Amino acid sequence: MRDPIAELITKLKNANIAGKETVSFPYSKMREQVLNTLEKRGFVKNIAKKGKKVNKALEATLVYEDGKSRIQGVLLVSKYSKRVYYKVADIKPVRNGFGALIITTPQGILTDFEARKAKVGGEPLFKIW
Repeated sequence: MRDPIAELITKLKNANIAGKETVSFPYSKMREQVLNTLEKRGFVKNIAKKGKKVNKALEATLVYEDGKSRIQGVLLVSKYSKRVYYKVADIKPVRNGFGALIITTPQGILTDFEARKAKVGGEPLFKIW
């Protein structure tokens, strides 16, 4: 069994290390929502859908500032082998607010800041800084 979120963050991290401009992922609604959330936080520039029907893919453009990548590190929190759930009180800022915790909630996929503001908990997917 493959974990699509682990695959997504691994591809982002590897493309980042290699200095690539764009990264391509197989299309899924969850990946699209995660990438849209990362775009809102400024880790990804823009997202494009490519292809039709079975061969659909998402292409994300990475953000670089002064030759350095915006993504410095990524850490998977909840895994297939060990699911983790946070209450609102458990959600803390990542790297003093310079990073983001991506959480799947009943209101959709949110960052740590948005989840605290909406007063909703959920399953944390990963931390990115």
